[in-house]
Amino acid sequence: MAVLDILQDWREEGSILHRKTVRIRKVDRRIRRLLNDMVETMREAGGVGLAAPQVGRNLSALVVEYADTDEDPDAVPELYKILNPQIVRTRGEVEGREGCLSVPGFLVDVDRAERITVKGMDADGKAIRIKADGWLARIFQHEIDHLNGILMMDRANRLYTVEEGEDGEPVVTPIGAGHEETEATAGTVAVTN
Repeated sequence: MAVLDILQDWREEGSILHRKTVRIRKVDRRIRRLLNDMVETMREAGGVGLAAPQVGRNLSALVVEYADTDEDPDAVPELYKILNPQIVRTRGEVEGREGCLSVPGFLVDVDRAERITVKGMDADGKAIRIKADGWLARIFQHEIDHLNGILMMDRANRLYTVEEGEDGEPVVTPIGAGHEETEATAGTVAVTN
């Protein structure tokens, strides 16, 4: 397995990050290697999800690794490798704060479905269906957006910068009119993928 470069050229109009991906028709050794490299890259970067465009591949593939430690402090992360994922059912809506490995230094507040059902293929080419809620649902929606050329900035209700404070802790600062206050990140959950 290899750690791949994560693209951060989101400001460039022609970036692969702004393109809709190509469906994967055949699962072979090359696709499995890509998925394994994406897992390694995501873990190395400290993320919980990664989509193929983020590593320069215009393919409909994503990886997610997440454990709901709010529900169970001893929860073991579950790893998902999904090809051609589609959201086929949504329920509810909730706002949450997200970050992105391809958009470092920023967080956004985004409305997402609270519960979703995702269908796609696993790394063996078998059809799968996943029901997800809470943060796992949010992570899947974020990554599937990447596969459709949509970035978190495109859906943002509010935008924030993140910088290291004097004490070494992250400081989150709202951007925009009427948002002069600065807030610490304590108690704020940010999905980084």
